[in-house]
Amino acid sequence: MKKALYLLFVLVVLSSCQPSAKLADLPKINGYWEITSVEFPDGNHKDYRINESFDFFEIKNQKGYRKKVMPQLDGTFLTNDLSESVSALEKDGKLILSCQTPYAQWQETVLTLTDQELVIENDSHKKYHYKKAQPINLIPNEQKAK
Repeated sequence: MKKALYLLFVLVVLSSCQPSAKLADLPKINGYWEITSVEFPDGNHKDYRINESFDFFEIKNQKGYRKKVMPQLDGTFLTNDLSESVSALEKDGKLILSCQTPYAQWQETVLTLTDQELVIENDSHKKYHYKKAQPINLIPNEQKAK
C-alpha cells in the first residue's frame, strides 16, 4: 500500500511539472501568433474563436519587436508603424521578455514556447495562450489584387 501511494505521489508531481521555456527556445517565437484564450488570476477563462489581429514577433540576438497585424483574405497582412521593442533574457530559470513602447515598460514571462504553442504571463498574472498562425488565403494566386 505504501509503495502504491508513493508511486501515485511521484506520478502526480511529474505530471504537474510543465517544461519552462528557455533562451535556447527563443527562435521559435518568431512569426505570427493567434491568441486562443486568456486565463485570469481569479480562475476565469476567456476563449477567442475569431481574431481580427495576430501578434507578430521578430527577435534576433535577444532583441527585436512585436506588433499587431491584421490578416487579409489574399494571404497578406495589414500593419502600421506601431510596435513594441522586445528584449529577452533568462532569469532564475525563466524566459523573460522586457517590452517597451514610448509610453510604458513591462515584463512578461514565457511559460511555454514550442513550434505551435506560446503561453505568456504578464505582470498582472494573466496567462495568454497562443497558437502559431498561418496566413489566410481564400483568393487564388492568379486573382490577387495588384
